[in-house]
Amino acid sequence: MDVNAAVAAAAAIAGVLTGVIAMLAFRWSEREQKRPTRTSLHTDSVLPPGVDTVLSVLRSSAVVLDEADAVVKASSAAYALGLVRGGKLAVEPMLQMARDTRRDGEIRQVELDLPRRGTGRGEALAVSARVAPLGSRLVLLLVEDLTEARRIEAVRRDFVANVSHELKTPVGALSLLSEAVMDASDDPEAVQRFAGRMQTEATRLTNLVQELIDLSRIQNDDPLEDAEPVPVDELVAEAIDRCRHQAGTKQITMAASIGGPGGPSSEGGGVRRSGTADLHVWGNRGQLAAALGNLVENAVNYSPARTRVGIAARRVTAPGGDMIEIAVTDQGIGISDKDKERIFERFYRVDPARSRATGGTGLGLAIVKHVVASHGGEVTVWSAVGQGSTFTLRLPEAGAARDRAQQHPALDDEAGQPTESSPYEPLPAPEVLP
Repeated sequence: MDVNAAVAAAAAIAGVLTGVIAMLAFRWSEREQKRPTRTSLHTDSVLPPGVDTVLSVLRSSAVVLDEADAVVKASSAAYALGLVRGGKLAVEPMLQMARDTRRDGEIRQVELDLPRRGTGRGEALAVSARVAPLGSRLVLLLVEDLTEARRIEAVRRDFVANVSHELKTPVGALSLLSEAVMDASDDPEAVQRFAGRMQTEATRLTNLVQELIDLSRIQNDDPLEDAEPVPVDELVAEAIDRCRHQAGTKQITMAASIGGPGGPSSEGGGVRRSGTADLHVWGNRGQLAAALGNLVENAVNYSPARTRVGIAARRVTAPGGDMIEIAVTDQGIGISDKDKERIFERFYRVDPARSRATGGTGLGLAIVKHVVASHGGEVTVWSAVGQGSTFTLRLPEAGAARDRAQQHPALDDEAGQPTESSPYEPLPAPEVLP
């Protein structure tokens, strides 16, 4: 009995001691939490009033350093760019600028190329850094990311250079041909020959200027402002009529299938049509016709004589609503894998010599890409060298596209990148048709 009493007393004493220790620990924890940390004391006491708020709303990456080069304040963008690591400024040139500014009080600015954080491809990050004194002890570093601006400037510079080169070629040819006509004024046959070549160069120049205007209009205008349901069979018929003369000259047969087999068909003038006419897309009729016409024209120009160009359209089911696919298949020279990555670039030509011969400007596929992207669709390509190519336009059907445009009027321009797959069977290997 005495033993049990002793055990109970010991347990009671242990419980009391545990409670006292827990209470003391709790009060010590509360005191520590209320006590300002070294960093908070440093930041609150050193940063001038309102500076923290101003830095939080700046678009530039902001870093504040104290007299020991320790980071007092850094924005989330500064961490994202990799400027601050472990509480220190990780870019040595910027750190040296901060020390120089702290010493003499002068504002400094420099542009630097920094390695991208987390990439092994050696891509540079272009930034502009500006250092200025902030009070008597602090230094403020503002860093602006110039990578995208430089990329856009490079694209604009290349575009201007390409346009100048493309315009210079026909203009120079016209100048030389006009001199040749003047020198051969007493030779009617030579004058006629040179005049014909002048017409060819003038047509090429006109087409180039017109395509530049079309590309500029497509990039700046919203095609859905004047959108309407556009019958796919009418777009196909217009594209075929546009290329009828070139196809007839090369004895190329153009076969069109709208909606799938089983519908009425007709043949005549090198054109075969079959299928139904119940497919509609929502958009700008003129731009859609130009895009499809460019694809059909390319197919005819890059196909051997006495071959076939196929145009097929069908409805496919998609998560956001039904889509309309229009595929243009040829038996041409095909496109290599390295060229498929660049064919939608402005002025890029798979075969420059052939493009010169056919009068191509190198803007046709760029126009196709922008038209399809602005209509909320995409363009894909399947191709094999020596077997031909299939370009497929994938556009929202009229009803689904109209509803989508009313809910989301702004469409991005990231679609239209080429891929290597196609749901359509390619035409047979290039061979002469009977």
